[in-house]
Amino acid sequence: MSDLLKTDTSRAPGSQWIHRSHYALGIDESVEITLHIDDKEITVPAGTTILEAARKTGIRIPTLCYHEDLCVAGVCRICVVEIEGQKHLEASCAYPITTPLNIKTHTRKVRMARRHILDLMLSEHYGECYACFRNNNCELQSLAREYGVDFFRFGHPDKPRYKVDRSSHSLVRDMDKCILCRRCVRTCIDLQEVGVLEVGNRSCESKVITFGDKPLRDVVCINCGQCINRCPTGALRANDPSDDVWAAIDDPAKHVVIQTAPSPRAGIGECFGLEPGVPLTFEMNTALRECGFDKIFDTNFAADLTIIEEGTELLLRLYKALVEKDDSVAFPQFTSCSPGWVKYLEHFYPDYIPNLSTAKSPQQMFGTVIKTYYAGLNGIDPKDIVTVALMPCSAKKFECNRPEMCDSGFKDVDYGLTTRELAQMISEAGIDLPAMPKSDFDDPFGTATGSGVIFGATGGVMEAALRSVIELVCGIKVEDLFEHADIIPVRGFEGIRFMELPINKVGPVPDLLKHLVDDWSWLEGATLKVAVAHGTANAKRVMDDIKAGGKCSECHFIEFMACPGGCLGGGGQPIPTSPAIREARAKAIYAEDAAYEIRKSHENPAIAKIYNEFLTDGPCSHASHKLLHTHYMPRGKYIV
Repeated sequence: MSDLLKTDTSRAPGSQWIHRSHYALGIDESVEITLHIDDKEITVPAGTTILEAARKTGIRIPTLCYHEDLCVAGVCRICVVEIEGQKHLEASCAYPITTPLNIKTHTRKVRMARRHILDLMLSEHYGECYACFRNNNCELQSLAREYGVDFFRFGHPDKPRYKVDRSSHSLVRDMDKCILCRRCVRTCIDLQEVGVLEVGNRSCESKVITFGDKPLRDVVCINCGQCINRCPTGALRANDPSDDVWAAIDDPAKHVVIQTAPSPRAGIGECFGLEPGVPLTFEMNTALRECGFDKIFDTNFAADLTIIEEGTELLLRLYKALVEKDDSVAFPQFTSCSPGWVKYLEHFYPDYIPNLSTAKSPQQMFGTVIKTYYAGLNGIDPKDIVTVALMPCSAKKFECNRPEMCDSGFKDVDYGLTTRELAQMISEAGIDLPAMPKSDFDDPFGTATGSGVIFGATGGVMEAALRSVIELVCGIKVEDLFEHADIIPVRGFEGIRFMELPINKVGPVPDLLKHLVDDWSWLEGATLKVAVAHGTANAKRVMDDIKAGGKCSECHFIEFMACPGGCLGGGGQPIPTSPAIREARAKAIYAEDAAYEIRKSHENPAIAKIYNEFLTDGPCSHASHKLLHTHYMPRGKYIV
């Protein structure tokens, strides 16, 4: 099947900005140049920056505005170095090497320049470090300590200049902590291509503002939180509901349950000093019980439920188009489990809202199931249940507050916690997470599959869907086509990936779907075309291609994730982030998938049980549509 793979590496996070202007500058990258950095000789291709060259030799140059995912700005000047024969210091992140150089990175002149820059930044940086959520994980604080800044050389603000913007369900902006590095601006404009943030005014009046300098709730922010993950200080943070969660836990009248998504489990160890890619799934279950949660459920169960509902919806769309000749059916079908992507589509491509799957995200499906099915099984009044979702995503906070997310008769998910926020709660409870013994998830949702786990990585939703579609439609084992059921063509960090799956034979319709179709003969000989995109900059390319009638318009199903790398790179994940960190988290997710005994959503016995006992009409029935699907509001009626 690998020969069917076609990939597009455009806009892959961490690579899209490398040497993009070399052609314009007339730099020939095939030429090798030998230079000296702190008396170490190194040979690099022409166009390599001094910072890149130094890192190859193991020499550390401090940075603030620089980030591996972003284009070069060179505005903070912390990375200045001294070049022999040049009068002025140069910013190493923005200086391409075109001739042999002799460079010094830590002379007295360099050290004093960096210290003065830090002094100037701190002179406008209002706030108490101890009360900041980035305390001990703040790049400005770390550099001040490193360069011996132990008093405010140029003074310090005695009162705030700006009002803290708490208008968003997802993000909080405190511009008194901003150092004008412009990482957030570049993230929003260049990496995500949303364009909410810009720099307003000039000189000492410069300030990062939203479009029109409006509150976040009044602009087209998609709540992805990528700006938070790249901010070096506490100027941006997620809107933290942990005090409300603690209050619910401490209330004996409340039954507090938490669902945990796969990506936080692969990243939360970083908050406790572990290297990226060390999963703490079952240690975290024990820690959550110690914190006082009454039940710990696995979001992977709801991910499996999403695959059944969303996959069935795709088959129904294909049936209407191919058999009933209904030309009003919207194709391609888009995934709907990334709330940042959904909001992006609503803002920028509202005419394509019908293409969205009506299936809710796993978070929201689970919230509804807990306050209906689970409440009934246990004789608990839904008003006394508090549902908490541990997610890697700041946009999930917005999603659970959407007014349509109350199909249980109550707010389906009460609170969304990011990975960082839960790590803080665990620390606050005096728990050393890595030292916790392992324990399992609670029933009746303790059973999950590897397909649910891989939702955490870009391409995971598509792979999970294909595992089930191949077996349910073709009547063969997915392992007959892909070794170990690993559908490699949809994996990876390329910006946009394509795959074609010929349906050469069909099997019998499984009992789960017999209420919808009699046979699959109408699919025999067809070729299923799918695509995967992560990061909204790549989503924009796909959508523009669809509008132009290009290759993407021929697809039947497309997975979109708002965040680079998918959920594992979400706006609520541990800081810092980088391509290497995201890759390590992905390895942890795929390793956990491989360890599961059951790796396909349709084979999950807990899924069969909920259809047998509760959603008895089957997938995409009236009951499941009422609880597990949503019909997006008409154009212009969505909430900001």
